[in-house]
This record gives sequence, C-alpha cells and structure tokens, in this order.
Amino acid sequence: MPEHVSILQQIGLAVLVIATVAWVVGLVRLVRVVAFAPPRPPLPRSLPLGALPGQAKAPAVESVPLTADEQDAFVGLVRQFSRS
Repeated sequence: MPEHVSILQQIGLAVLVIATVAWVVGLVRLVRVVAFAPPRPPLPRSLPLGALPGQAKAPAVESVPLTADEQDAFVGLVRQFSRS
C-alpha cells in the first residue's frame, strides 16, 4: 500500500467496495428472480371491494334557479373573464 494513504482511507475504501459488491450481488439476484418467475394470471377487471358499499344509482343533478340580478351579475362576470 502507498505510504501516504491513511488507515482510515483504506478502511473507507474497503467498506465502499464491500457495499458495492453486496449491492451488485443483490441486484443480480433480484433480476434473476423477476426474469425467471412464472407469469401471473391477469387480474379480473372488476374486483369487488368488500369494504366499500356498492353505489345503487347515480346521484341526481342539482340546479338552483337564479334571480334576474344574479343572472346579470353572472353575465358580467363571464364578460370580464372573456376580456382577459
């Protein structure tokens, strides 16, 4: 070993090399497991969710009648936004 390299630098390098080798080995094992695993059957499109109740029917559409003043204010607001 070179004499100008401290023992802490040598230990640090050894730890990094060991961590890199462990990471590469783990990655290779993971890729092998995923690559050679048998394919899963496709999931059905509509899975029943037992915790959520089914929706009986669509909600009704709500509407509120506007007064003439409210309609004029809305028209003015639409004109103001269309200018921008």
